Amino acid sequence: CNYNQTGKSPIPAEAEQIRRECAGYVASQWLPEVTGGCTVAGVRAENLEQMTFADASIDVHITQDVLEHVFDPAAAFKEIARTLKPGGVHVFTVPLVRRFAASERRARLDRDGHVVHLLAEQYHGNPVGDGRSLVTIDWGYDICDHIARASGLHTQIIVIDDISQGIRARLNEVLVTFKPVGEPSLL
Repeated sequence: CNYNQTGKSPIPAEAEQIRRECAGYVASQWLPEVTGGCTVAGVRAENLEQMTFADASIDVHITQDVLEHVFDPAAAFKEIARTLKPGGVHVFTVPLVRRFAASERRARLDRDGHVVHLLAEQYHGNPVGDGRSLVTIDWGYDICDHIARASGLHTQIIVIDDISQGIRARLNEVLVTFKPVGEPSLL
């Protein structure tokens, strides 16, 4: 787990409040040059597609605008489901830019691990590395179906639109995936 960090902290500012207020909170970030499970400057190195957390060990996963950057979202959804405790949730944001249209793959990896661009390259900001994260998929509302197929878990999209509170914007959905406590009920 030896790693020399330079530059700014990989912990997003909004995570600092969660860290202060939630006992047991573990901040993680994909740090490709760091072995999974190692901690660097208070941040645990994790790859959503191959997490090092134990089965059923997490109460709440929070990811913020991350799932449009993974190359194997099905693996990430499976890993999130695997690591959630029964009754646990994954609360996340992801730009649903395709809305009612089918999600569309922008980039994939070939057999040798090289990036293959299927659409024009698009990047979002990143708090680590060169400051850029490649967008690999443009999600639509069918993301819930993708999650269910990959993990067997149900996901709800929550649209927050309350002009009285100054909340009105595109791409402000919050998604919540639930892991049931026991066997599903027919009621």
